Amino acid sequence: MLALAACAAAAAATGEAAPVPAPVIHTVEEADATLASVEKQRASVEANFADSERDCYTKFFVNHCLDKAKEIRRAALAALRPVEGEANHFKRADSVDKRDQVLAEHEQGKQADEGGRVAAAPKTVPPEPAARQGVKSTAERTAEHDAKEQKRVAQEAAETAKRAANVDAFEAKQRAALERQRSVAAKLAAKEEKTRQDAAAA
Repeated sequence: MLALAACAAAAAATGEAAPVPAPVIHTVEEADATLASVEKQRASVEANFADSERDCYTKFFVNHCLDKAKEIRRAALAALRPVEGEANHFKRADSVDKRDQVLAEHEQGKQADEGGRVAAAPKTVPPEPAARQGVKSTAERTAEHDAKEQKRVAQEAAETAKRAANVDAFEAKQRAALERQRSVAAKLAAKEEKTRQDAAAA
């Protein structure tokens, strides 16, 4: 590959128009080496053109000399393009292949992880039949209902008795308060009557 790149530049530098076949590249290292060689050859072509350009200005037919130097430069650079293009194409293809391989490996790993999770998942135990889960018979349910009703009736009776006792206690307090008020009123009336009698006697 390096020889082809050098031959391309040399052929163009001598004015030859024979096409140079693109190199056959097998590895990324070969592609990198080819690209490096192309860069060196391109720099050499530009340096040769600069030298030729300076030399042309010393000649009588300056324009003719410059045109010839430019043509040699153009042909040399054109000969390097297929070599450079082949190397870049190989590197792009290799990059795509590696990316596809990484994606494929990632997908395989993902599928393997999912398969492992499915295998490690605990098995679901089917529920036992209703008869084995302690379902109560009709007689048992009826007995429980009757017991609940009896308990409810007893609670209501107790609450009724408690409310009646509270009412009786409240009424007793009311009567006691009323008696106290009457007693106080009687004492006040008696005191006022005595005061009035004492005043009349005086």
